[in-house]
This record gives sequence, structure tokens and C-alpha cells, in this order.
Amino acid sequence: MLATGEVKCIDEEVPFEIPKGWEWERIGNLFETTSGSTPLSRNPDYYQNGSINWVRTTDLNNGVLCKTEIEITEKACSDYNLTILPQNSVCIAMYGGAGTIGKHSILQFDTTINQSVCAIKPNGYCNMDYLHTFIEYQRPYWMDFAAGSRKDPNINQLIIKHCLLPIPPQKEQTRIVDKLSLLHPYITQYGECQIKLDYINKEILDKFKKSILQEAIQGKLVPQLTEEGTAQDLLEQIKIEKLNLVKGGKLKKSALNDSVIFRGDDNKYWEKSTECMECIDDKIPFEIPSTWCWVRHNQLFEISGGSQPPKSQFVDSPKSGYIRLYQIRDYGSNPMPVYIPQEKANKITKEGDIILARYGGSLGKVFWAKDGAYNVAMAKVIPLFDSEFVNKQYLFLFYQSSIYQYLVKDHSRSAQAGFNKDDLKDLFFPLPPLEEQSRIVEIYKSVTSIMS
Repeated sequence: MLATGEVKCIDEEVPFEIPKGWEWERIGNLFETTSGSTPLSRNPDYYQNGSINWVRTTDLNNGVLCKTEIEITEKACSDYNLTILPQNSVCIAMYGGAGTIGKHSILQFDTTINQSVCAIKPNGYCNMDYLHTFIEYQRPYWMDFAAGSRKDPNINQLIIKHCLLPIPPQKEQTRIVDKLSLLHPYITQYGECQIKLDYINKEILDKFKKSILQEAIQGKLVPQLTEEGTAQDLLEQIKIEKLNLVKGGKLKKSALNDSVIFRGDDNKYWEKSTECMECIDDKIPFEIPSTWCWVRHNQLFEISGGSQPPKSQFVDSPKSGYIRLYQIRDYGSNPMPVYIPQEKANKITKEGDIILARYGGSLGKVFWAKDGAYNVAMAKVIPLFDSEFVNKQYLFLFYQSSIYQYLVKDHSRSAQAGFNKDDLKDLFFPLPPLEEQSRIVEIYKSVTSIMS
């Protein structure tokens, strides 16, 4: 029943059923809430030799709070009308991003707060430890009501006051808190064990996937079939197509300067180029089936680094004449779209292109591209031929494998230096017959899907 006398159904708001004898009520109907302010930081009279605790969102620890990092003076409290909160008040973070909103603490001392914190004052009837326990449960739901940008969301006192609180009888509140206090050490221990178990499982799964991946690109994942021909046949087709592309002006003549890698009569690997012939047996990463061939990566693919205009030309929303600029973060769990003028988009990808991360902590990561432009931290893989001689999904597996990962990280002078296309001239590519490439991809998918 509303204050106006109107009766409103809130069945969809009630998150769960409660026992008989309990009641639902809005926090704002039970408790007084308040927020604070931030005294001018340049005024030493407000902070120097301060003795009054002042809570900010960074002080909140989701537990009991016994002291703040900063103390302010009585003059600051007076000038900014900051009231002293009583002990057992529950403080909640209203600003500070998705990782901070809803952080909370129950106070074990008198204090003041800043404007980013909402305090719920004790009312003398409800057990504040019980309320504090409920806040932890409620925290994820507040994000549904958060306003502001995705980067900097926030909630306010009205949202907190509107929150429904399940209220048991007073003695039951105390018994709930006591029981939780007894269980808390075991819950903590269980949580720590679960974290360790999750880590071990992930490590085992990652290593197993890497092992299968290595088997895939070494020709050990599927059997070789005579009727599928050899990779040498594939290389001959690639050579003919590249020659036609050069004649048509679509490819530079230098693309025909391919070396040939073969096993000599001495059972060692040799490489023959226009300049010389040398033994490369000590450079070959691993053995491959006789129907496969080793070929230099740059003889099959070009790596084209991205570009971008100055950030002053970025906009946050779609706009006529603008195109989406993809950055490495856009392939993660928290994309932050930006758009650039179409005429400034010099490097373009389409759905299904392969993108390689070139810099920083993402160095070596591989992504399936989307329609748009791509920035300088990424490079696009471009085949030097039009026909499908290399299955894109097999190629994607290759870039995930150790042979590629080790080379790019070894060639990158530092994480920020990254790599360029010339760094990949030493990269060996294990080429299977085309049909075998498809079989490798299908088996790899089926095996790894079972583990997911």
C-alpha cells in the first residue's frame, strides 16, 4: 500500500518466498539514510591534524570497518554540515564503477562519509549485522538499476531506499547472525578450496587443449589418407595461382620468390632459394607426415598492421559517415565501442578475417574479425591467393599453437614493441593437404567441445 492509499501489486519485485512470520518492507521505510561530502582538498584546515574518520568507497571492505585512511577536522565537518554517524551504521558505495558499486561495511566507530557513500543508520529495532548480511546478497541486483555510462555507472539513495528487505522477528535475526558467524570460517575455507580447485581444473584443461592443438599441427590428430593427395600438390596449385595474380597485376612479382623446403638424401631438411641452398635441419620445429610440407609463412600470407586517426576524432555512438574501430578490448568481455570517420578508416576487416594482437599483454592472441576498421595494436592476416588452399580455421589453430606463439614473443623486443610482418619471415608453416586440414579442424572442435 502506497502513502497515497493506492494498492499496487509488486509480485514481480519480490525475489523469493519468505517464511510465515516474516515481512517484506522497503529499506527507506525502516531506516534513515544519508550521504556526505568532500571538503576542499586544497584547504589544509580541513585535513591537517584531523581526528574525525571520513569514509570513502576505497575504505569499504565488504566486512567490518574499524578505521579510515583519511581523517578530517572539526572545521571540515562544520563547514560542510557533515554529521557523525553512529556505530553499527551500514555504509554502501554508490559510485566507482561496476566493481565498486554495492561495496559495503558495517562501522565499528563513529565517522563521517563522502558523497559517494550512502549510510544506513541503526533504528533500534533491526539487527544491523543482519542488514549487513542482506546487503551482500542484494549487491548484484543494484547493477540493474545503475545509471550513467557503462564505464562509470552509479546508484543513488533512492535506489537503496526502494530495495525490499525480508524481515524476520528480532530474535530470529539474532539467531541468523549467530549461525552465520559460526559458519563463516567454514564458508571461507570452502571458498578458498573452490578457488584452488577451479584454478587446477583450468590449468589441466588449458594444458590438455594445448596438447591436442600441438598434436593437430604435427599431423598426429587424424590419419593421412592417400586419396587426399599431398601438400606438394597444393603448393603447385598455389604457385600457379600466384603467377596468374602477378600477371593480372594483383600481386607483386616478388611474391614469386619462394623458397623450397625438402628432405635431402642425407635425411636432413634443406631450403633452396634463388640465392642459395642451405641445411635448415636444426631450425625445423618438429617432424610432420610425409604428405605434408614445410613452407615459410610469408610465402602464403601477408600481415597488415592496423591504423587509426587521433583520438580526438573518436565518437562513442554510431553516426552517419562513421565506421566501427575495433580494438583488442572489443574482443573481450567488456567492449567499449568507438567510431571513426569513414574516410580515416585505412585498414578494414570483414567478418571471418583473422586478426592478430601485436602489442602489450595481449601479444599473441588471435581473434575472428568483425566488419569494421582495426587499430594499430592488431594485424590482419591476408592470404597471397584467392582460392582456399588453407582452411581458415586450421590457420586459426596454427596461430594459437606454440610454434607461432613462441616466435612472436621471442621476436618482440618488448611487450610494447610488438612484431611486424618482417619478423614472421623465419616462421615455418606446417601445410597438410586441404581435405586433411578440414578433418583436423572437425576433430579438434569435437574433442575440445567435450572438455568445455
